Order: sequence, then structure tokens, then C-alpha cells
Amino acid sequence: MKIALIQQKYLNNKQQTIDQTKLLIKQASNNGANLILLQELHTNSYFCQTQNIEHFSLAEDYLKEIEIFSKIAKKYKIVLVVSLFEERAKGLYHNSAIVFDTDGSQRGKYRKMHIPNDNYFYEKFYFTPGDNEFKPIKTSLGNLGVLICWDQWFPEAARIMALNGADILIYPTAIGTLDNEQQHKSKFLDAWITIQKSHAIANNIFVASINRVGIEKSPNNSINFWGNSFVCDTYGQTIVSGSQKEEIIYCSIDFAQIEQTRKEWPFLRDRRVDYYDDIKKIYK
Repeated sequence: MKIALIQQKYLNNKQQTIDQTKLLIKQASNNGANLILLQELHTNSYFCQTQNIEHFSLAEDYLKEIEIFSKIAKKYKIVLVVSLFEERAKGLYHNSAIVFDTDGSQRGKYRKMHIPNDNYFYEKFYFTPGDNEFKPIKTSLGNLGVLICWDQWFPEAARIMALNGADILIYPTAIGTLDNEQQHKSKFLDAWITIQKSHAIANNIFVASINRVGIEKSPNNSINFWGNSFVCDTYGQTIVSGSQKEEIIYCSIDFAQIEQTRKEWPFLRDRRVDYYDDIKKIYK
């Protein structure tokens, strides 16, 4: 299976950005990719830098965007993972990832479960936490354990996805540093990569993380999205990684490695589930 991670920036216009995404998907497909991953909320700017009720109108295009990407998946006969701003009902919104199969059908949807609320990442203002379970989405290429951005920091989500049969963890992401955080960028980036690689190692599973790039400004701040999208194998070894520029990142993987790794490092076998009750408590 050949994966393409499309790492791009927002072009300050939704339609121009979608048109550019279409061109990049076509390019990735022509280069042999059959699983194509797009970053978090890729049709919009990262609007969560401010708390503004006018931004809820961005979700009005949700069904239109579903139709657009369904047709693209069918046209190029690819499995496509997209991340969109979903209006589920009036006043009820989600940060959602949708998986399309090669015939354009929706194979499943994941609604972001862990919602951050930090300076200029005011996602709790916009998104209701998902009410789905951590279950992989079955496709013609395999079982995709789709999670979203802030979910990256929680080993519980990764573990449950693996226990439910995921072949790969996929994280559409929008993460970077603020203007006043640039001196901390190196340690933040290293932590971001390390935590995701730890999920690969602990669960003997592949991980693919696709992050946006570019500087996006708000009235009082800007976020420098750091890119560095990557894929790692079941040992946490980097197969491919990106830069901080717009690009398509390619790699090929073989899910047969999962079984081999689990024979060598049988972490799932040796779990002591009879002593894990405390994990369901907020704090003890």
C-alpha cells in the first residue's frame, strides 16, 4: 500500500484551497498512492484562534464538501481521509474525519473525542466532543484507526483503536507554535513526534500523522504550523518525514509487519487487564 500525506497551507480562500487540494490529490494518485491523507480542517483556516460565532457559518459547506471529496475518491479509485467542520444539528458542531473508499462511498466517520482549550486553540468554543467509540474504519485497504490532533496525546485512544483491530493510526493535525513560543518550538516538536511514536511501539502498529504548514494570523497572534508530517513503523522507526514546506510525502507499508512485531514484542499478550480499573477514574 502506498500512502500520500498532503501537507499544505491555507490560501486565505476556501475555494482556492480546495482547488489546490484537488490538484495535489490528482498528483498523488498519478504517483501511485492509493491511501491519501489530508490534514485537520483542511478546507478552512484554523479559525479556532479566536472565539467568534460568525465562524460557525463555515460548517454550512459540510455536505457540499462531502460530495466533493466523495467524487474525488471515486474518480481516482483511492481511499481518502478528510477532516471537516461538521454541523450535526443546529447549534451542534463537530471536528470530524470522514473516510471514503475507492468507489466514493463513506466507510465511516470519526468525531474528535479530546477537545483542547488553550490560548489561540479555543476548540471547546466550537466543537462538541464526539460520541463515537474508538473503532477503526474498515476499508478495502485495511482497518484505519482515525483519530484527530489533540487525540495524539492520549495513549488510551491509541490502545483501544489497536485492540479493536486497527492496522494504522491516522492523525489529521493542526499544530504549531505561537509568536511568543518560538524559543520552545524544538522541545514541543520533539514531544509531539515522540508521543506518537510511542503509540506505534506500545501497540505494534503503524502511525501516520499529517500536519498543516504556513503562518496563520489572528488579530493578536499568529500560529506557525510546523508541518513535519511523518509515518513510522511498528517499532517507532521513521519511514518518511516531511519538512515545514508544502509537499506531498510518500511511503509504502506492509501490514504484515504488525503480526511479526507482535510475535517478537507481545505487549498485547502481557497486559494485566485485571489490574487496570483505575484507568477509568479521573484521579485516585
